[in-house]
Amino acid sequence: MITAVRTRAEALLADTRARLHALTPVRVVGDAIIVLAAILLDLWPGPWAEAKPSGWALVAYVAVYLVLMPLRHVLPATAMIVGAAIPGTGPALVVVLSYTAGRRIESWVKAVVSTTITFVVVVLLWDWGTRPLDIEPVYGMLILITIFGVGVALPFLVGRYLAQREALVQAMQDREARMHGENRMISRQVRLRERSRIAQDMHDSLGHRLSLISVHAGALALDPSLGDKQREAIGVLRSAALTGMEELRAIIGVLRAEDGPDDDPATRTVESIDSLVGDARKAGVLVSLVRGGQSHPLPSRVSHAAYRVAQEGLTNASKHAPGAAVQVTVKYEPDALVVEVRNNPSRNGSAAREPGVGLIGLTERVRVAGGILHVGALPSGGFRIAAVLPYEETSLPDEPEDEQDETESPRRIRKWAGIGSIAGASIVLAVIIGGFTYLGAQPVTEVVSQENLDKIQVGQSEADVLKLLPAGDEPLVAAGERKSQAAPEPPGARCVYHVTDEQSFLAKGTRVVRFCFRDGKLVEKKIHVQRNNP
Repeated sequence: MITAVRTRAEALLADTRARLHALTPVRVVGDAIIVLAAILLDLWPGPWAEAKPSGWALVAYVAVYLVLMPLRHVLPATAMIVGAAIPGTGPALVVVLSYTAGRRIESWVKAVVSTTITFVVVVLLWDWGTRPLDIEPVYGMLILITIFGVGVALPFLVGRYLAQREALVQAMQDREARMHGENRMISRQVRLRERSRIAQDMHDSLGHRLSLISVHAGALALDPSLGDKQREAIGVLRSAALTGMEELRAIIGVLRAEDGPDDDPATRTVESIDSLVGDARKAGVLVSLVRGGQSHPLPSRVSHAAYRVAQEGLTNASKHAPGAAVQVTVKYEPDALVVEVRNNPSRNGSAAREPGVGLIGLTERVRVAGGILHVGALPSGGFRIAAVLPYEETSLPDEPEDEQDETESPRRIRKWAGIGSIAGASIVLAVIIGGFTYLGAQPVTEVVSQENLDKIQVGQSEADVLKLLPAGDEPLVAAGERKSQAAPEPPGARCVYHVTDEQSFLAKGTRVVRFCFRDGKLVEKKIHVQRNNP
């Protein structure tokens, strides 16, 4: 528990330091303007404030604003809850804190929990006794939901939506940059591959022709029937052919600069495996060479690949299984050349390792030669590398498509980023609009029907009269508005005012009936017209 708290504190400290380092004068000035605007709107002169503090109370509220506003960048959820819990804070502060919390909180679970706690705090601190229309709880609850939705929920959802859109744009930019880098790498690989093909074509065709010219020129120079001038011309021709061959080798070396000097097929062939095994023995490796089958002429690419298989096998054996016995087998089968290197388990008991980069490159080299490479551990605990190579020259195969591991698939860009915020804002607006629409469709004034009005007569008991009157008062028509233009009430009587069911346009006002009671009896029933524009 202590370790977890310490880890969270260190992470918070690191995040705070990073934010301080990322501050720029523009951001500082912008934040200062937001703080000043919230203070001016909520505190002084306070056009949005319900109660304008003054004196030390104003100083205390300003101090609260100056603390909560910067704190919202470090502890957004805490600042939002505290801002809603402090009595007297204005709507500007709550809106700013909620918006910042929506932008800063990444986890949707934490977002739901923090907004729920804020709603509970608002409900608990809601002054139900002094709110208008407290006689109608549904109106009070709707006003509460509206204030919470407009002041907390909507700014929070707007901030969360913008943060998700920014994350989406950043992910798209990162993906574009990564794809651009991959395209550059693929282009480079294609160029290198084409250069290798060009070098191979030049070596196989042009090099062969120049060699023939040089050989024929040398043979022609030995003809005794030629004169000195002919021999001199033939010497110049042979020298030009040799110079051309040297320049061709230099050009091929430039084209194959990525391969390195050890990849010269002319010096690394299947016949050179004997010297390779001999060098390994001199280095202390317990290695044996087994040859079998009838020797067969091989293309240079295949012969070089066979040499590389033996070389890589000996290298891996000496590296991963030092001291183990190694066997190199070169066998000419009826239809293919098989080169195999197998080694016993290591004497020091080290475990077999996963194939490295060398084996990946060897797989590609064997594939280019038209063969197949088998790599794997032996049941005895050793390791085996075997290649099956064709006798004939084959065309260079196409590049294999990379198989993407589902468990290591790149993080996909969320197509639906921001949809949750839009849906949440839509729900909040639907609740607010739907609530007011429903209430607006309800009758706002309970009137006295003409039938009941005719039944009520002076002298009836107060209880009987009240049974015929509406149970509730008119919530949207204040008592002062109903009796301001009525005649003086009878002395000692208690009067109630109700709007009558029958109204006349010609009256240019509202017909109001007054019922006055004294000593439990109805002493007056009088109708007057409440003028709209007296």
